[in-house]
Amino acid sequence: MHIHPEFHRFLSRSDKEQLLGQRGIVVWLCGLSGSGKSTIANAAERVLHQQGRFTVILDGDNVRSGLNSNLGFTDQDRLENIRRIAEVAKIFVSQGVITFVSAITPRGELRDLARGLLGEDLFEVYVKASYEACEKRDVKGLYAKAARGEIQHFTGKDGSFEPPHSADLILDTESTTIEDAAFEILEAIRERIGQG
Repeated sequence: MHIHPEFHRFLSRSDKEQLLGQRGIVVWLCGLSGSGKSTIANAAERVLHQQGRFTVILDGDNVRSGLNSNLGFTDQDRLENIRRIAEVAKIFVSQGVITFVSAITPRGELRDLARGLLGEDLFEVYVKASYEACEKRDVKGLYAKAARGEIQHFTGKDGSFEPPHSADLILDTESTTIEDAAFEILEAIRERIGQG
């Protein structure tokens, strides 16, 4: 294979960040399906948008409908799913974009993979909610399907979810509102993204 990356001739990250008036960061929200990851990312993004910030959301379901549509839910496919999402996030953050990733990311090795690719740019948020609470919400009807045995390897039921040991922020959506959770993220990253 003959690959010759051309990074040295491109505009630098600092050039892009200066133009945007912000510093890039990847806010990676992990947690069970239905815990509130996408809803919180959307709420935080709307506030940043109103502030004139440039953002993008890489939502696990959306990415699986396109870029990762050829992947299933085996351990190997989950690893590749996270690797691809992290690589796309790496491209965005290198351009100064505030990037939200909303993906279950159920195991430590998957989060370690993302951290290995993103390094200091990664801000890990554990969106915490019990299986029972998510099952009651069941916004996508997935828990009902899992209960009927229609979904294999369902995280929290057949597939385990390992809570992060060193998340930068933990948001318990059983005891906090979406608005407060979004505010907590924005407060936590405020210094890292700059004044704008």
